[in-house]
Amino acid sequence: MKKTDLQETTNYILCYTRLPQEEVIYSPKLAYSMHLGYSEDGKYFTDLNHNSGVLFAKATNNEDGTLNAKSLKNPYIFELSDGTYGVVAVRTEPYGEVDTSSKGKVLLFTSSDLLQYKEVGLIDLRGDAYVDDVTCKYKKKKEAYVIKWSDGKGNFYKNYLKDMTILNSASAPEKAKAFEIDSVYAGIEGIVQRNVISVPKELAHRLVCKLTVPTNIKIEVPESITAASEAELKAVRATAVYNDGTTDTKLIDWDMAGIDWSKSGTYQVKGRVHQEHYVFPVATNRADPCIGKWNGKYYFIATNDADGNHSLYIREADNIPDLVNAKEALILDSVTFEGIGGLLWAPEFHVVEGQLYIYHGATPGEFFCEESHVMQLREGGNPMCKEDWSRPYRALKKDGSFLCEAGKTISLDMTNFEINGEYYVAWSERQFMPVDLGAWIYIAKVDPKEPWKLICDPIVITKPDYGWANNHVFVDEGPFTIIKDGKIFMTFSSALVDETYVVGLLTADMNADLLKQESWIKTNYPILTSRSLPGEYGPGHNAYVIDDNGTYWNTYHARPGVEAPRSSGIRRVHFDIDGYPVLDLPEYRDLTKTLAKVEIKVTVK
Repeated sequence: MKKTDLQETTNYILCYTRLPQEEVIYSPKLAYSMHLGYSEDGKYFTDLNHNSGVLFAKATNNEDGTLNAKSLKNPYIFELSDGTYGVVAVRTEPYGEVDTSSKGKVLLFTSSDLLQYKEVGLIDLRGDAYVDDVTCKYKKKKEAYVIKWSDGKGNFYKNYLKDMTILNSASAPEKAKAFEIDSVYAGIEGIVQRNVISVPKELAHRLVCKLTVPTNIKIEVPESITAASEAELKAVRATAVYNDGTTDTKLIDWDMAGIDWSKSGTYQVKGRVHQEHYVFPVATNRADPCIGKWNGKYYFIATNDADGNHSLYIREADNIPDLVNAKEALILDSVTFEGIGGLLWAPEFHVVEGQLYIYHGATPGEFFCEESHVMQLREGGNPMCKEDWSRPYRALKKDGSFLCEAGKTISLDMTNFEINGEYYVAWSERQFMPVDLGAWIYIAKVDPKEPWKLICDPIVITKPDYGWANNHVFVDEGPFTIIKDGKIFMTFSSALVDETYVVGLLTADMNADLLKQESWIKTNYPILTSRSLPGEYGPGHNAYVIDDNGTYWNTYHARPGVEAPRSSGIRRVHFDIDGYPVLDLPEYRDLTKTLAKVEIKVTVK
């Protein structure tokens, strides 16, 4: 096949890492990961995923349950014999130092689509030296893979493997000639270039669709309708089409001034596609925000950083936009109830079997006694009335004992969701004694009559094992679910609650056994970071609400500056080509202003 013919059927993917920058910009735990670039012709490459990593090395486990953070360097993508892909890389300590447990070994990943990766493990190259650089290719004639590597001292070796997944099956190392990796032009910030591979156009297109933010390129409305009232015209929706082929249904603000609904006739009516406008931040010094729906109204609640987390306030409005300027009412403080002394964190509204609850964290006094609590609105009560809420109930195990032992383990960020008639809670739990394990996310079923009481043993569904999750601190927290099209999407937040805060994603099938860790698939990279949207640092702790038009909204906090306070934002949730949530779609990409004006012919009968 000629090269020109090859270019008609393939595109090119560039593998690279990045130079670390200062901790607040792009720390080593982020830079020492595999990044991807894209090119149609193999000459000029652009970065994907906001120039952020898509593949990270997993932490290793110690006998006491603690984690050892790891990073990687010199990744190399290659094609496996079955047409899928492999990545070999040198595993390092988190900041790029030599990993003694990887001496004479290289780390192997496999992937079918270069988006989701399986860390297979360390291939033993049977060498006595530390691996500094590595390449790998499949040789059809030998029906084996050849791994070439160097030790950083000018020595080069090669090994053969028949089966990459049998990690201890490599041949003895042989001396080899030096290898080089072809360079390409890629004006990408901080790039440490690795290799380029050709891939089918379909695979490259999917990578671009999944790892870039979509843009509205077209608005579709019916050419004409027959209507008898304003309501029928208002029911007409616009379809926004995006450059990745996805769509979204939007309201239209019609100019009906010229229509006489009492007489038959035909009118050419102009309108404008409707878009809510939320300037970030919508609330300063408010973190972990959540919007809930109850009895036809919307309610906003958040952690109150303004007073050191000693109170919770609620806002009420007829719609989400009016919540931004709505008055606040105090519904919980740190002096009313014995045992509720402060650190009122991460409040969430949840409706369980027709009853409204607020899940939140609280402590009698100190951080090491923080625990998940639940408040219940009395029958017929007013959410804006403090006296209509019960005292907070502390979360309990199935045997009736407290979920965590105060002073040794804390729990927080508990959320609730219903699947197939059963209610689940997920939360973040951190053991401090006898050793600090970091914060892990657990899940369990809960009694819907007493939704602060578990009815089964909890299981862990994620630990902060990737570099983006243990950046500065080992933390996974803030779970919240979107349930759509047969899938459960659970976002969670990781790392320190500063500008390095990020959002990860777990996905499960609705019919899976949610109490098995293997039912939850974790995306290798965070889906929302400080690189996602300019001027929003450390985004995270998401909660979601569906408005009356069926639109999903994300409430989250971020910082309007590196040193600025945590503040709340609201943004529409888009759904990508696979139906997965997109959290970084800004308003100007969501609706292209030049496309917003529309017309329709209305026949009145």
